Amino acid sequence: MTKHSLTFTTCPIHSEADNLTCVWEFLLLGLSQDPELQSLLLVLFLTLYLVTMLGNLLIILAVGSDPHLHTPMYFFLSIFSLADIGFSNSIVPQMLTNLQTHSKSISYAGCLTQVFFSYLFGCLECLLLGVMAYDRLVAICHPLHYQVIMHPRLCGGLVLVTLFFSLLHGQMHCSMVSHLTFCTEVKIPHFFCEASQLLTLACSDISSNSILIYVVSVVFGGVPVSGIFYSYTRIVSSIMKIPSRAGKYKAFSTCGSHLSVVGLFFGTTTGVYLASAISQSPRMVAVVAVMYTVVTPLLNPFIYSLRNRDIKRTLLRILRRLA
Repeated sequence: MTKHSLTFTTCPIHSEADNLTCVWEFLLLGLSQDPELQSLLLVLFLTLYLVTMLGNLLIILAVGSDPHLHTPMYFFLSIFSLADIGFSNSIVPQMLTNLQTHSKSISYAGCLTQVFFSYLFGCLECLLLGVMAYDRLVAICHPLHYQVIMHPRLCGGLVLVTLFFSLLHGQMHCSMVSHLTFCTEVKIPHFFCEASQLLTLACSDISSNSILIYVVSVVFGGVPVSGIFYSYTRIVSSIMKIPSRAGKYKAFSTCGSHLSVVGLFFGTTTGVYLASAISQSPRMVAVVAVMYTVVTPLLNPFIYSLRNRDIKRTLLRILRRLA
């Protein structure tokens, strides 16, 4: 492992001052050390990755090619699919490379890049779910004013705002990790670089960083969750005022796909945090993390395509043309 001497200071885990050596390469322990199982995992995750890319690209192609889908709801859906692609590409290719080469190493710069983009696209997905909930709120509670309220300028502005805060979120975590000091060989019990894992392996003081992560998580997670909860409270209240059962079903069916994705997204992320808090096995936490890093981006396009008649019709037309 390559190390570079940086500055003369005292490392908290050493008893005396010496040259502080900071690692420039980390080891990702991954999901398994068994070579045969790694080959099986390589085939499995490569298949899931390719299906994820294809599914999300088809959603973007469907929205872009069909003028009937040029509405705010499908515009946000296409941006969400882009975020899914970005999130998968920030994590899965490095995992596939390590599985294929039977290597566990990732460079310091590569680790920082992975931290930045995984938190950027993860935050972008979270904020977009809040924006999409607001879109459904306007569509159901103010149907006659929907086109006036959700005009293209507002939709573009909402996406730019979510992107700005996502960039800020990613930069904050990247900057925090870049200021950590690692004095020994860093073995990360995970298949990608995660800020919380790196904090526990640092030999510098992490108290302020822990507080920062907590505050950032509450703000960037709490705001969209609160927005989603408020939107659906208003939506349910509005739907209950519809006299006919058919009208209630039709109104609520437009929210089905979004609710499914919201449940999947926040359910899997909550599961990971609970697993890390309860389980004493880092390997178990890594296995649970597969759900929100690999499975969720895979399922999102299927949820929207199978539950949405317009998307399904457009995708079938595209597939017929390709055939």
